[in-house]
Amino acid sequence: MKKAFVTGVTGQDGSYLADLLLSKGYHVTGMKRRTSLIATDRIDHILNDPAKANNFSLVYGNLNDSGALHRLLIESRPDEIYNLGAQSHVRVSFETPQETAESIALGTLKLLDACRNVCANAKIYQASSSEMFGDNPDYPFNEESRLMPASPYACSKVFAHSIVRNYRESYKLHASCGILFNHESPRRGETFVTRKITMAAAKIKMGLQDKLVLGNLDAQRDWGFAGDYVEAMWLMLQKEVPDDYVIATGQSRTVKEFLYEVFEYAGLDVDKHLEISSKFFRPHEVPFLLGDASKAKEKLAWEPKVKFKELARMMYDEDIKGLL
Repeated sequence: MKKAFVTGVTGQDGSYLADLLLSKGYHVTGMKRRTSLIATDRIDHILNDPAKANNFSLVYGNLNDSGALHRLLIESRPDEIYNLGAQSHVRVSFETPQETAESIALGTLKLLDACRNVCANAKIYQASSSEMFGDNPDYPFNEESRLMPASPYACSKVFAHSIVRNYRESYKLHASCGILFNHESPRRGETFVTRKITMAAAKIKMGLQDKLVLGNLDAQRDWGFAGDYVEAMWLMLQKEVPDDYVIATGQSRTVKEFLYEVFEYAGLDVDKHLEISSKFFRPHEVPFLLGDASKAKEKLAWEPKVKFKELARMMYDEDIKGLL
């Protein structure tokens, strides 16, 4: 039985990845930070299913705790390591730049060192981000596009991305980076704009909320489904040679388009419920992101399955279901 170690297992991507790996017969060790809240709702379906729980271990650790990382890797002896942990919100990174840099940049470095010392033959996946392209005007972006980060989050991701490539070349680690563009799902965090929109629409439809307050509606993003994107992560680690891959749909939509898609599907009038607030604008907004996943299509045989409308409606339907 193959063994995988997943940081950030209780997040959106970590939970979908755990589902995928378990379906493929892996034993999954998932790491989460210990807090006063249990916060395992995204993986409760695994923990509460004896058949799945037998092949799943939830452990506590922190990417900035080198000792804990070494111990957990010694205990789990993974064949594959997926680094999905750390602070993941771009706007929050402006408010907590140091914590963001420590968890993403230094956390990745400490994990790489632990891997090199404990399980140098394990295959490693690093979650890079489309935000690294930032203000680069030369889209669509591929693996060779210039990185121009425009937030503390993006700057931290650039360091992590670069140090993974450096360790791959210097120490011959099988380490691959997935440069994932925006990927959403019903498990998306409630402070992210797509989920904020679908949750508000559901609550307004049920008479539990009246207003939705948003910031910049003109930002354009390449949005896909998280469940599709974790498959690409797995495919990268099945290759004999490590490499970096852009994962994207190749279509970019504005926040306004997502908003109207959801509200029209719900039978709601956006103008009656929408308010714009400056507090939700970022200090520096990246206006446009669009990915070119040609390499992933050619070398991984990967393509996104869920389309934009289907994604928006899936998220709304699940939020309505959660209120019933």
